[in-house]
Amino acid sequence: MARAAKSVAAKSAAAKAASAKSERGMSVPRARLDRALNPKSVVVVGDKGPGFQWLSNLSEFSGPVYSVQLDEKEIPGIEAKGIKNFKSLLDVPGTVDLVICAVPRQVTPFVVGDAIKKGVGGISMFTSGFEETGEPQAVELQARLVAMCREGGMPLVGPNCMGIYNRRLGVKFTAGQEKGTGGDIGIISQSGTHGIGMSLGAQRAGIRVSRTISIGNAAVLNECDYLQYLRDDPDSPVIAMYLEGTRDGRRFFNLLKETTKLKPVILWRGGRTKAGARAVRSHTASLAADGAVWDGLVRQTGAIPVHSIDEALDAIAALVNTDRPRGRRVALIAMTGGQSVAITDHFEREGFEIPELSKRSYDRLAEFFMTIGGSYRNPFDAASTIGRETDNLRKILEILAEEPIIDGGVGIELGARGFDTDPGRLNAQLDLLETYRKKTGLPVISMMPVGGAMGGDELTVLAARNAATARGFAVYPNFERGAAALGRVVSHFQWLGSK
Repeated sequence: MARAAKSVAAKSAAAKAASAKSERGMSVPRARLDRALNPKSVVVVGDKGPGFQWLSNLSEFSGPVYSVQLDEKEIPGIEAKGIKNFKSLLDVPGTVDLVICAVPRQVTPFVVGDAIKKGVGGISMFTSGFEETGEPQAVELQARLVAMCREGGMPLVGPNCMGIYNRRLGVKFTAGQEKGTGGDIGIISQSGTHGIGMSLGAQRAGIRVSRTISIGNAAVLNECDYLQYLRDDPDSPVIAMYLEGTRDGRRFFNLLKETTKLKPVILWRGGRTKAGARAVRSHTASLAADGAVWDGLVRQTGAIPVHSIDEALDAIAALVNTDRPRGRRVALIAMTGGQSVAITDHFEREGFEIPELSKRSYDRLAEFFMTIGGSYRNPFDAASTIGRETDNLRKILEILAEEPIIDGGVGIELGARGFDTDPGRLNAQLDLLETYRKKTGLPVISMMPVGGAMGGDELTVLAARNAATARGFAVYPNFERGAAALGRVVSHFQWLGSK
């Protein structure tokens, strides 16, 4: 579970258990949606070789997988994968929880009709070319599918989407998504590309994505249904959303305000510019609301606003891999004098204070700090003190852990130079930082720039960052991104504390 969300999740356990029984406002019965998002069996309709994308993505799925394909040229390739093919969905044996639909758009009504007759749990529709095209015939076809699904109580994810990723079950829509237990975050994305980007980017930061739902045109199930579902999902203690618009603004506002009191919600909204709004319309047929409206929604609901995939991933790392900050007064440790100025500027721009420490702390620091070419006033110019002597970092962190004025944790520049030949030094520093955060319960934000006095080359820095993320640290390539990520987390919890 996310470090910063632990207390919120514990406090809200009873509320979540009660709300999980409720279907108020949902577009389809919750039990039906639960089957679709957590399937025990999957049928892929219309997959094609040579790669057979959808069937290949299910290679680690824990339940039975079947194919429906009429094209005789494709069937041998399907059967060569050890997958049974049928000519009709109605011929597939047993209960079917999820249908992945990848047929031409004119065929989709037949697939939906058979799915309704079969009592399928839900449909994930990769097929595109509907309302997003603006073509009257395509708009009418999507409306027909919506009417069929609503009448049949059928959950339809999409159309025009990548569909469903479930970490625990191994249901994937791209090969790089992991199968495993547990979860730190659930993702809802109107864009398939951004859904993939956030899933894989979070994994690279050592974060377990419990599920990602790519919602596309959101024709039957909309952003509110998915948010309501993840609100009650114990495997998603943090939620991240990429949206290009909302089909039910009032319900979304109320749900978002309710959800952020239970768990943090990162909100990335696309289409803020005029040209972006035009692109949104042709991408997912969404109506992009005025930017001021969204800004007001964020302020009033306590959502965490981001404006790019980097900002989204940075906020995710800060929420999952740091402890909950109690305030904005931080200690900053840099490797040179110039870097100590730069790190201070970036953190102050994000609303942090870098306070003077107590006289007692300065007296203790003076006993070992190498002041020639360095400073220990906060920010620390510490390269000459901790560059070769890891034990001095232990002393600094022990002093900071006893400083009551520090309530926002530590931001530290970690030097990667030499990691390729001597990884032990960095690992020893990470051990000390782990001891600090366990003792204080405060965040540690680590930053590893490329180059500079202690940075090292790009490959060395990348390896060092990977080592730190594998240890559960939030790691950033520069001071600006580290400060901004922690700033977003602090703002969210300060909003929560004011309610």
